[in-house]
Amino acid sequence: MNTPISARTPERILHRLDWQVIRRLDGYLQGDYRSLFRGSGMDFADLREYQPQDDIRYIDWNVSARMDTPYVREYMEDREIIAWFLLDLSPSVDFGALDNPKRNVLIDFVGTLSRLLTRHGNRVGAVMFGSGLQHTVPAKSGRLHVLRLLNDLLKQPRLTRTPLTDLSTLIKGALHTIRKRSLVFVVSDFISVPGWERTLSLLSQRHEVIAIRLLDPRELTLPDVGHVILEDAETGEQVYVDTSDKKFRQRFAEAAQKREAALNEAFKHAGVDVLTLSTEADLIHAIASFVMLRRQRRK
Repeated sequence: MNTPISARTPERILHRLDWQVIRRLDGYLQGDYRSLFRGSGMDFADLREYQPQDDIRYIDWNVSARMDTPYVREYMEDREIIAWFLLDLSPSVDFGALDNPKRNVLIDFVGTLSRLLTRHGNRVGAVMFGSGLQHTVPAKSGRLHVLRLLNDLLKQPRLTRTPLTDLSTLIKGALHTIRKRSLVFVVSDFISVPGWERTLSLLSQRHEVIAIRLLDPRELTLPDVGHVILEDAETGEQVYVDTSDKKFRQRFAEAAQKREAALNEAFKHAGVDVLTLSTEADLIHAIASFVMLRRQRRK
């Protein structure tokens, strides 16, 4: 059973994650924590002509223009990885079951990856966003730093009303904050005004970016529970609906499918990989499956 956020402390969260999540995840990764990503924590090594299997994000457009043929940058791994979490804490992230809203999933993911990375001497930092840019945790290493990150995250207010979320503000803040090439996790439900994919694309040109999409299944389909009041988590607007109406539930599902298609297209346009974390799915299985797909794709 999940513990309410109000009853959680950084020590308890990290202790639980160490025993219940990280140990099992280590088994899946077999010590290869770098298999969560590629390209981050890397220094420029050389240039070579583009090959069909190459990642277009590594094309050096200036050199390609001079040589009149595409060239890509090659990198060599650095010892240290710098990872950043861009955290969307807008009101919609508090949607979900009372004992496990999307915010809980966000906290567990940040704790797991922070602990996994810092145990190997890497540094992690965070940029937190609510109604605007709220708080930045500088990138450092060590268990105490992970506890500080979790503590700062738990202290962020749960907003009940904000203007419509604009994730571009968060991503632009990261573009100005993160100087050295890093691994960047954008953790959000991506319920936002349009246009963020353009800034996400810019971010992915400078860093290795992975979108962590938070999802509650009830955002996709409505259960038949009779007459209820639906409230927009971002604006507070309320609508009285009859969920026993089959046609209404069908229209809701169709609208959700359109949002899913638009979101997938936005990620594709931005050129980033996506890990979806559901409030009703196992965190370990989700991360492990994501790692396996990336491994297979690199073969």
